Amino acid sequence: MQNLPALITLLIYSAILFGVGLWAAQRAKSQEDFLLGGRNLGPWVAGLAYAASSSSAWVLLGFSGFVFAAGPSALWMVPGIIAGYAAVWLWAGGVLQSASRDEGQLTLTEFMTQHAHPGSARLIRIVASILIAICFSFYVAGQFQGAGTAINDLFETGFVPGVVIGALIILAYVFLGGFLAVSLTDTIQGLLMAFVAVLLPALAFFEAGGLSGLSQAMTEAPEAYGSVFGARAGWAAAGFVLGLTATGFGALGQPHLVAWIMATRDTSARVKGAIVAMSWAALVFAGMAVLGLSGRAILGGDAAPESVFFTLAEDLLPPIFAGIVAAATLSAIMSTVDSQLLVAGGAVSHDLGLGRAFGGREVLVSRLAIVAVCIAAVLLTLFAPSSIFKRILFAWVALGAAFGPIVVARTLGFKPRGRTVLAGMVTGFGLAVAYEVGWIGAGPGGIWTTIAPWLGAFAAMGLAMVTRKTRAASELRVGESK
Repeated sequence: MQNLPALITLLIYSAILFGVGLWAAQRAKSQEDFLLGGRNLGPWVAGLAYAASSSSAWVLLGFSGFVFAAGPSALWMVPGIIAGYAAVWLWAGGVLQSASRDEGQLTLTEFMTQHAHPGSARLIRIVASILIAICFSFYVAGQFQGAGTAINDLFETGFVPGVVIGALIILAYVFLGGFLAVSLTDTIQGLLMAFVAVLLPALAFFEAGGLSGLSQAMTEAPEAYGSVFGARAGWAAAGFVLGLTATGFGALGQPHLVAWIMATRDTSARVKGAIVAMSWAALVFAGMAVLGLSGRAILGGDAAPESVFFTLAEDLLPPIFAGIVAAATLSAIMSTVDSQLLVAGGAVSHDLGLGRAFGGREVLVSRLAIVAVCIAAVLLTLFAPSSIFKRILFAWVALGAAFGPIVVARTLGFKPRGRTVLAGMVTGFGLAVAYEVGWIGAGPGGIWTTIAPWLGAFAAMGLAMVTRKTRAASELRVGESK
């Protein structure tokens, strides 16, 4: 049988995940348990689970492939990613954690509606839920694409069966155990990914000939590859760096990442969790950068970028160990989907109120919504071809621009109300889509691709706030004249 060690490892690992789901299902009695695990996570679980949720297929396959294809210029993304982690945990985290506890909020959408009137709050919930469903379909599709590619590479199943198998495995334990199952499994995935991010890049680095080998490979590559600015100069170079670095701040608007902040048990756990998450990010991104550059030296420039990780694992590791590492890494790729599916379920059941509409069956409705989003992502994966990196980058930028400016405003002490929140959400998301489809330019690292949606959202929110105050002042003068 093709790659029997990998198959055995994957089956055992999947059985463990399913067992965690069954165990956690016994403890997911309420909507708070299912969506936030009872708000009792410690720093190691919260930090590692956050890191695994934010970075999996797009880091192991997508980012390593980006570095393989673009060279050192791709590394400008890393400081922005780590700074984004710090902004979520240490800057906005205090407001998110306290507000969610004091107001009983279970989702980022509830946080955004805190100061809105009931009618406006309902509209915000509807719009936010639609945006989450759209973006997470792309996000999850990117992960399923990575799973399908990996399973096909390992077992020669074909891409379509690989996607379906990956989807079924991840769906099983998320459907059963909710946030507690996600927390435990993602903690395991985070540790596993850190191990792989040290082992495989180290082997690839020495195989490539060390620093001299990497230097020679960059010398032989096109001039743009070896440049830290991708052959850009002046304002173009500054814009490239700013645009690529700004990608990391999309973390402020990711509902599935904010959930980990809301779920930490206290301030101490949140601060320590930040250290865990940021240390993990530095290790894993550095490892994948080394892997991408080493892969260029070993494989040349003709290899498929998003297959470099598994190609090097197969070439550099003993057959049995290579299969085990590949299968375990595949599990890490699939498990990143879990928190995204969970948030999508919460958006439908809790934010839209469908759980209450069906006789208080919020957990059941959340599970059914998870299945629906999972099916949509599978269909998107199969019938709308794209790269893993591009799918996930779009979802990241769009969600960040739709929700991030509102989180920033709240952290700065503002209290945006209904129309202000709606204006920011719709403008930020709309501009992100406009750049994605190429109406006004596109491409990772383009200064306006990541920054313009945020600037547009802030401008729209400011205009809405000024308009509201002007209208209120006008109504007050009319009332006094009477």
